[in-house]
Amino acid sequence: MGYAAIVLAGGRSRRMGGGLKPLLRVGGVTMLDRVLAALAGSSHTVVVGPSELDDHLAGVPRVQEQPPGGGPVAAIGAGFAAVSAAARVAVLAADLPFLTAQALEQLTGAGDCAVYVDGQGRRQPLVAVWATESLRRALEAVPRKDASMKELLGAVNVTELTWAGQGPPPWFDCDTPEALEEAQKWLR
Repeated sequence: MGYAAIVLAGGRSRRMGGGLKPLLRVGGVTMLDRVLAALAGSSHTVVVGPSELDDHLAGVPRVQEQPPGGGPVAAIGAGFAAVSAAARVAVLAADLPFLTAQALEQLTGAGDCAVYVDGQGRRQPLVAVWATESLRRALEAVPRKDASMKELLGAVNVTELTWAGQGPPPWFDCDTPEALEEAQKWLR
């Protein structure tokens, strides 16, 4: 089943000391490039983030949420117009070094919105695939730009999946220097 994708590459990266976290390298490849590689099967991809990413996008369109740094729901709203013609939309963070096409395929056929849950039962909302109309309704139901992902997910029926693949989980994100080091170790 085909899908389009919104990659969230904004944020302040406070826990990483600032800078452009998606451009940090894991195994010699930027996390953003790893996510974009996993999206090779996407019909259309848009990156939401600052203009400083433009030189690293190799033709992938970029938009900016308003206000800049406004959070994931604002970013999803900004990216939605670019991908709303697709039947399904993947919503992904840009700091997922272990995201794979296989992980996305597992999510693409499941209901209004499919997300992974970790070993503690926590939803991973920035590794999700939505039915486009469900995402549209959810964005309309939580019109505040500073709404939380929990609020956005609360507007639809969510299918929770566990990771059945090999290797580190696709939702592993690098929000701290320690997480980045752990990701590096997994690739050694």
